[in-house]
Amino acid sequence: MNSSTAERWADDLASWGIPDHILGAAPQSPWIHPVSSFTPEGNLFVDTPSRLRALEALEGLDSPSVLDVGCGGGRGVFGLTPPATKIVGVDHQQGMLDVVTDQARKRDLEVQTVLGDWPTVADSTPICDVTICHHVVYNVADLVPFIKALTSHARRRVVLELPTRHPLSHLSDAWKQFWDLDRPSAPTSNDALEVVRSTGVAATLEEFETEESARAVTDLDVEHMRIRLCLTEDRDQEVRQFLERRQPKPRSLATIWWDIV
Repeated sequence: MNSSTAERWADDLASWGIPDHILGAAPQSPWIHPVSSFTPEGNLFVDTPSRLRALEALEGLDSPSVLDVGCGGGRGVFGLTPPATKIVGVDHQQGMLDVVTDQARKRDLEVQTVLGDWPTVADSTPICDVTICHHVVYNVADLVPFIKALTSHARRRVVLELPTRHPLSHLSDAWKQFWDLDRPSAPTSNDALEVVRSTGVAATLEEFETEESARAVTDLDVEHMRIRLCLTEDRDQEVRQFLERRQPKPRSLATIWWDIV
């Protein structure tokens, strides 16, 4: 393993920290993940590389199983049912796991959930045919043990999905406008690929885009943006104006996948 690769990843992630003088004055924590925003909705069966690579590895199996690490409400894993008939969801929020359990039962699927942080809970998590992990790795500073635990819990394949750039990059212009704060540009999905390969697996990266539809700015959009930016409620009108000036852009995403050999 190239430790400098993993160390650089951790250092780059740390550079995304919010300065103390801003974070200390924030009315509430900016690190919000509302459960209501993660309920699976819309078309879950879009043929992205992430979905297709997972489906390939499930082909031909009787009662295939999928482990979803950092599952949220299960949008990624429910896009694989069918053919998957058993799903295991891991998340550190019980509310997310409750959504997964409810959605799985509505689909007549076998479901198991594990509450906690990965890889801390890996020993109590069953091995499945395919392991997926969508939009999580930019939250993981110590990425090598995280990746190794994903590999050890898949019989056939591991599939990661992540933005090509840090998921908070879409707020960089907002931080500049409201705080005159310049945000970093690293790490990227290619940096993640280097760390994954440093664990000894032959990983492949595929990039793709998804379209973002134009829609009216809601009060909830304003609230979430304000909280993310550590602003007070009296700035809501400025935040709304900022959001209304924005034009929707395609999301640049990447799939990193590797087979278990």
